[in-house]
Amino acid sequence: MSAESTDHAISDGVLDDQDESVSDAAASPKGSAASRLEEEGDVAADYLEELLDIADIDGDIDIEVRNGRTYISIVAEEGSDSLDSLVGEEGEVLEALQELTRLSVLSATENRSRLVLDINGYRKQRAGHLQQIAEDAAASVKASGNAVALEPMSAYERKIVHDAVADLGLVSESEGEGAGRHIVVSAD
Repeated sequence: MSAESTDHAISDGVLDDQDESVSDAAASPKGSAASRLEEEGDVAADYLEELLDIADIDGDIDIEVRNGRTYISIVAEEGSDSLDSLVGEEGEVLEALQELTRLSVLSATENRSRLVLDINGYRKQRAGHLQQIAEDAAASVKASGNAVALEPMSAYERKIVHDAVADLGLVSESEGEGAGRHIVVSAD
């Protein structure tokens, strides 16, 4: 066999392997995305478990994949407030932990993560509060006709408010930069 034909055979082998993986991905595109999200959840859970061990904090970690995102929840035993310090004032520590967890996933998988971290149901409570903020802003806009600027919030929280405002039939737009980025609600 000549060097040229050996290169060709190797090339064909590589192409065959690539074709197989492409056809597998085409056959089950959701499967590959779901397995990537599950891997992301496992990496995140391992990272958070190690962090809890280092801090000597007890908590159960739950992983859920829904709507193309990985959701990680850390929950304390009933009556325990041991996780409150991991939420911080207005969720600042929670946001920082979420970013660190995303970086851990990026480092391990080389894929950017959009995972959402919740501790002791803080995000669920905050979502209810954000819904109320959106309703109050909508009522004010409808009553006065003037646009209302809301407090700065994270991208995740802004998404919740944008959706709530849209459901109420009004328009919202994000303005500002960095930590000062906020939503302005208006009638048009």
